[in-house]
Amino acid sequence: MMSGRPAFVLSSFAVLSAPQQALRCPNGMRSERVVMTSAEESSQSAEIQHDALREYGMATKLIKGGHAPYLWTSDEYGRSVVNPPVYHASTVTFPNVEALNHANKSPLSGWYYGRFGQPTSWALEEAFAVIEGAYKACAVGSGVAAANASILAFVQGGDHVLVSDGVYGPTRSFCDKFLKRFFVEVTYYSPTASAEELRTLFISKKTKVLFCESPSSLSFEVQDLRAFCKVAHEFGAKVIADNTYGPTLYQPLALGADVSYNAATKYIGGHSDIVMGLIACTKQTYTAVKRSVAMLGCPPGPDDCYLALRGLRTLGVRIKQHEKNGLQVAQWLESRPEVVRVIHPGLRSHPQHALFKRDFSGSNGLFTFQLHARYSQDDANRFINGLTLFTLGFSWGGFESLILQCRINSSRRVSKFVYDEHTFGITLRLHVGLEDPQDLIHDLLAAFDCLNGRE
Repeated sequence: MMSGRPAFVLSSFAVLSAPQQALRCPNGMRSERVVMTSAEESSQSAEIQHDALREYGMATKLIKGGHAPYLWTSDEYGRSVVNPPVYHASTVTFPNVEALNHANKSPLSGWYYGRFGQPTSWALEEAFAVIEGAYKACAVGSGVAAANASILAFVQGGDHVLVSDGVYGPTRSFCDKFLKRFFVEVTYYSPTASAEELRTLFISKKTKVLFCESPSSLSFEVQDLRAFCKVAHEFGAKVIADNTYGPTLYQPLALGADVSYNAATKYIGGHSDIVMGLIACTKQTYTAVKRSVAMLGCPPGPDDCYLALRGLRTLGVRIKQHEKNGLQVAQWLESRPEVVRVIHPGLRSHPQHALFKRDFSGSNGLFTFQLHARYSQDDANRFINGLTLFTLGFSWGGFESLILQCRINSSRRVSKFVYDEHTFGITLRLHVGLEDPQDLIHDLLAAFDCLNGRE
């Protein structure tokens, strides 16, 4: 048995370690009967379970995180279900005036109104907090809502925000078209900037947020988040990290970030059938983010929460297969004469590969590649239209393989994509799904035949 980690014993009659007792019985002691009488008691139980799970590996966290809220549905003997029921609720009723008055004191905690959550969303939030190493988490209606609510939690008119120039397009639009309307100044920094170069862009007592996305979702630059956080905190700024690329693979909060959010639409949902965002917070940032989420009124639906929680349970095995398939396809593309380069942080050819290996435990199925400059837009169209298994569409993270042309420099403000499309060729982004990788390679091979006019 490994020292320093409590053994996980399946037998209910075995002697359990303290963390296991917390998992089995959130009151910290073994009991034949566990009955939760209030949302406050259940929340306290979830925190006990959360602390116990810190001792376990990521695979166990994915399976066990978020189980404490299920005890709200236990019967008098403590019997419950593996998955939470879906709570469709807007109105919450109270048994008496005293109960309502008590709820009015803390409307953001426990049962109050459907917009503030219900047991299905609370189970998901707890599970996400566990895998991110967070104090608590908030579920919202989309990844864009997660980004926007996180930023608005810490800024007001007259403040200054620093944003990566490789940031997701809708986040850039929010900064340019919304924040500036309310006199929040936005400065973009190069996604390849060093910490010292970044330092020169902070404005003392005015810069409130540093917004990072690593790797960038189109160009895949990797940033030194640990060093960036040290600089930001010297100026009193909060660091928000978009961790959509790396759920389970990357731990922004452990590197110093104050908020880490994820578009659960992608790998967490995993089936291209939900739209959702999740925000992981430290103890110092949770209340501000929770209030921002409540004011924006962007809760996820309970059915989507159920599907996202179900997706979390298999995320570990899915993302490993995405990584395996993605690397196999990327390495094959590197050998093709039609391709000038493959931009995948998991490949040794990537400029920040060493930094990626330091901070990430793995990669996924998302990367870009560039055709040789001799190929025109019509040629690229023939290539895309020649694909059968890769389909044309936005987003990524589902089980299916996708392709999309990227025009990276069209939205950049202060930096240029180092491999400019006009000089180096048309850029295409692939999301490699869970199909047989050999079938995907054959599909790409047939598309290259179309590109070269052989079909």
